Amino acid sequence: MRIAIVNDMPMAVEALRRALAFEPAHQVIWVASNGAEAVQRCAENTPDLILMDLIMPVMDGVEATRRIMAETPCAIVVVTVDRQQNVHRVFEAMGHGALDVVDTPALGAGNAQEAAAPLLRKIMNIGWLIGEKGSQPRPAPGPLRSSGSRQRLVAIGSSAGGPAALEVLLKGLPRDFSAAIVLVQHVDQVFAAGMAEWLSSASGLNVRLAEAGEPPQAGTVLLAGTNHHIRLLKNGTLAYTAEPVNEIYRPSIDVFFESVASYWNGDAVGVLLTGMGRDGAQGLKLMRQQGYLTIAQDQQSSSVYGMPKAAAAIDAAVEIRPLDKIAPRLLEIFPK
Repeated sequence: MRIAIVNDMPMAVEALRRALAFEPAHQVIWVASNGAEAVQRCAENTPDLILMDLIMPVMDGVEATRRIMAETPCAIVVVTVDRQQNVHRVFEAMGHGALDVVDTPALGAGNAQEAAAPLLRKIMNIGWLIGEKGSQPRPAPGPLRSSGSRQRLVAIGSSAGGPAALEVLLKGLPRDFSAAIVLVQHVDQVFAAGMAEWLSSASGLNVRLAEAGEPPQAGTVLLAGTNHHIRLLKNGTLAYTAEPVNEIYRPSIDVFFESVASYWNGDAVGVLLTGMGRDGAQGLKLMRQQGYLTIAQDQQSSSVYGMPKAAAAIDAAVEIRPLDKIAPRLLEIFPK
C-alpha cells in the first residue's frame, strides 16, 4: 500500500516508518509536516492511505482531512499520541471522512513488532475495504410492512463520515421521539464511550452505549460499544457476539440489520449512512425484503459514497434521501 505520513514530530514520523517497515508491501511515498502541505502533496500524488496527526501548525489534521476528502479523497487514519485529550477532534476528523484512529506506535521499548501490530492490523483492514469491488444481483423489492405494534425501532449504520452525519440526523429528532434508536458506527471500542458522550452533547438526545441484555427503548439512543458485533435476539434484547469472527467490519452493520430483519416484532426503519465499503447493504436488503422501510443517504450529502452506493446498487433502499431530509422523514413515519 502507498502510504503518506502527516506529522510535525520527527520522532513520531520515525516511529511510524519503523512500524510500517515490518510489512514490506507498504511504501511511504511522502511525508508532510502540516495539514496545508498535506493537501498540496495529496493533490500532486494521492496515496492509498494517509496517517494523519491532529495537532499541527499552519493547518491541523481536522481541516486537512476535510480538504483532502473534498478535493482528492483517499483513506485516512488519524494517528495520535493522546486520543482521550483529543477525542472531540478525533470525531470531527471522522465526521469529515477519516476511517479510523490509532495510537502512535511506542517502539522505544519492549517488542517493537508487537507495538506496531495495532497500526498494521488497521491498515490491513482498510486495504480490504478499499480493495472491494463488484455488486450483487438486484433483488425484487418487497412491500412495506405495518405491524400495528406499538414497538418502533430505527436501526442506523454508518462508517467514514458517520459521526458528523449522525450529529445532523440526531439533531433533527426531538427528545421525545417515539421510536427506539440503535446506532452501529465503525469505531474502535476505546472511542465508543467518548463518541456516545459527544453525540449526546451535540444532539441533546440521551445517547449511551448499548448494554447486553437490554431491549431497545424509546427515548434512548443506543450505540454499539465494543469490537464485537451487536445483534437483536429473539426475545427482543441486545447481545454482543464475536461471531462471525472473519467479518472485517467490527461491529458489523450487516450483522445487526440481519438480526432486526429476523427478530424485530414491531415497526422498524433501516438507515444506511455515509461510509467506505459495502457493510450494511445486504442487511438493509434483508430488512426491505421483510417489509420494513429502508433509507440510504444520497451521494451528494455523503462524505464517502460507498455503503449507501452499495445499497442502492442492489435495490436495498426503498428511499434515497439527502442527510438533512432523513430526520423529517423519520418523524413522518413515527409521529408522537
